[in-house]
Amino acid sequence: MPRGVSKADLPTKVCATCGRPFAWRKKWARDWEAVRYCSDRCRAGSRPARGAAARDGKA
Repeated sequence: MPRGVSKADLPTKVCATCGRPFAWRKKWARDWEAVRYCSDRCRAGSRPARGAAARDGKA
């Protein structure tokens, strides 16, 4: 008899950057309500690049 919960039974959300669905993870248990991105890459990609405006002479 398997222990725990199957992955299909976990809550899911849609990533704010890439639009892909992602499932609950234990490391997000404390702040699942605040999780918006599926990965660090999507979280970093959601912010505008700070250095780009400075390099282009804008801002």
